[in-house]
Amino acid sequence: MLPMIASQAICYASALALLWLASTGAQAAPPCPGNTDALATERVLTVDAASTPRVGRKHFPQTLPLAPNEVVLTFDDGPEPGSTSRVLDALKRECVRASFFLLGRAALAHRELARRELAEGHTVAHHTFSHALLDRMPLETAVAEIDRGFAGVDGALYGKGSGGVPATPFFRFLGFASSPALLERLERRGIVVFGADLWASDWNRMTPEQELKLVLKRIEAARGGIVLFHDTKAQTAAMLPNLLRALKTGGYRVVHVASPPRQSGAAAAQ
Repeated sequence: MLPMIASQAICYASALALLWLASTGAQAAPPCPGNTDALATERVLTVDAASTPRVGRKHFPQTLPLAPNEVVLTFDDGPEPGSTSRVLDALKRECVRASFFLLGRAALAHRELARRELAEGHTVAHHTFSHALLDRMPLETAVAEIDRGFAGVDGALYGKGSGGVPATPFFRFLGFASSPALLERLERRGIVVFGADLWASDWNRMTPEQELKLVLKRIEAARGGIVLFHDTKAQTAAMLPNLLRALKTGGYRVVHVASPPRQSGAAAAQ
């Protein structure tokens, strides 16, 4: 009788675990090839503008629904030969997925790197076409710059744009320099605007060791969150392998953000 009860208890616990995975969007991480102690990606969080039009406490009052010690890794301004490749190598070694906010002009110039990001399971999003500060432009000029960025990234990834709605409807303003009118336009079009909860300050020159110490201190103080890096920076690329190992040692978990499946963008271009 006792073995039967134990068996039933195990089945019940397994069912509860499956329900928890479904409710939180968590997915069991598969083994990481060649790295049994990998940091890996803990779960995937689906984000859409209907429920989450903008996130990141550095600029907005709300952020992603993350548990303590969960981090979302994001990278701006790429792709850039050399540094982006090293960032991707580090992420692949640890089976970690991140989000890359690309410049349209960089994606078109380095299509193979943009496509590698997509092929390796990362989210490929948008960061204007030409690294422009949009709040300094007339509204329609700024909208045109955003749309040109969408078209550049989707053109590099899929061979053509997506008719005004990007395949991945995520956008980050350069320097978080938004405006109420632009935010309203993007929300109306179903585009999620990403800020950050903390950043690496890697636009400042420092050694990889200094950057690692700074980022870990900020992650610990914030108990996780959306972290902003730049994959165009050699110091960040050099620092990243040690950061990923430190996150593993410190008990942090990586959450990957993705957009809901849609019949536009990538699907339409195939």
